[in-house]
Amino acid sequence: MVASFCDPPRRLLQYSNWWLRGADAPRCVRLLRGQESTKGLIVEIDGVADRDVANALKGTEIAIDRDLLPPLREGQYYWTDLEGLRVVNQDNVDFGRVDHLFDSGAHPVLVIRDGKRERLVPFVMDHHVLSVDIAGDLIRVDWDPDF
Repeated sequence: MVASFCDPPRRLLQYSNWWLRGADAPRCVRLLRGQESTKGLIVEIDGVADRDVANALKGTEIAIDRDLLPPLREGQYYWTDLEGLRVVNQDNVDFGRVDHLFDSGAHPVLVIRDGKRERLVPFVMDHHVLSVDIAGDLIRVDWDPDF
């Protein structure tokens, strides 16, 4: 079972070459076939012949070559572009850097770490997220530093 962060999730099946990133060095695999199910995507990958091999891939991240992804409109971002950006609030309190994002079901959530604590900030533009400046390495948020 594969969890897809594409919108819609089945879009991941359009890409025939996947990069698997786990504990080992990234490796390219070929998607042979796949289908959507109620719990995610069911896929067959070249070289993954049985359940034991498939189970060993649990937790592995799937990536697609960037040049294959569709261009984004103004104000849209790929999650990978947000990871690592510094986050400050409207009072310039430094929250740390975006470690990763996850989908809460309602919206994406920024996971921000500064070495001492972790903050979860909903990625809702013009509400909690005031601005994103990828070139400037900065996300400005409207968020209380005590949360």
